[in-house]
Amino acid sequence: MTGPTTGITRSHTLSVLVENKPGVLARVAGLFSRRGFNIDSLAVGPTEHPDVSRITLSANVVDETLEQLTKQLNKLIEVIKIVELEPGAARRELILVKVRTTAADRGQVLEIIQIFGGKAVDITHDTITIEAVGSPDKLEALLRLLEPYGVKELVQSGLVAIGRGSRSITDRSPRSERPKAMRLV
Repeated sequence: MTGPTTGITRSHTLSVLVENKPGVLARVAGLFSRRGFNIDSLAVGPTEHPDVSRITLSANVVDETLEQLTKQLNKLIEVIKIVELEPGAARRELILVKVRTTAADRGQVLEIIQIFGGKAVDITHDTITIEAVGSPDKLEALLRLLEPYGVKELVQSGLVAIGRGSRSITDRSPRSERPKAMRLV
């Protein structure tokens, strides 16, 4: 690790627009791992532009280190743009969780699911599989309430996030600076 690392470590969420090409994700993730940083959450998917993908990643680093990482990411040819999302950005994750139930407590588990806006996607004689979407804090609270019943299996997506308001990450640079794939003609 190089450069200053003093300061308070906090969670940062980056939205990284990249060319939709093989190996780009590996290069972005490799940059973090080579410097000894763990990516806490990662989601990749298409954007409104067919040749561009968005990588949403979350990592706990000090501000100075984030600045260094961002500069290094910007040096990667396939990276189009990097934006650190504000704490107030809309953030969502998806969980699928299989919970142990008995006939006696199935109703209580279904009530909890309903309160959190989730739904039962499979019910057997001894389990309920739940789908829930929400902020990381909301899903953490749901899991805490389900723990006493016994979480048998859990799958959680990476965080996806988008800035609030009418602006888009693709609006935040002058039109002439955007790659051809992103220009709105």
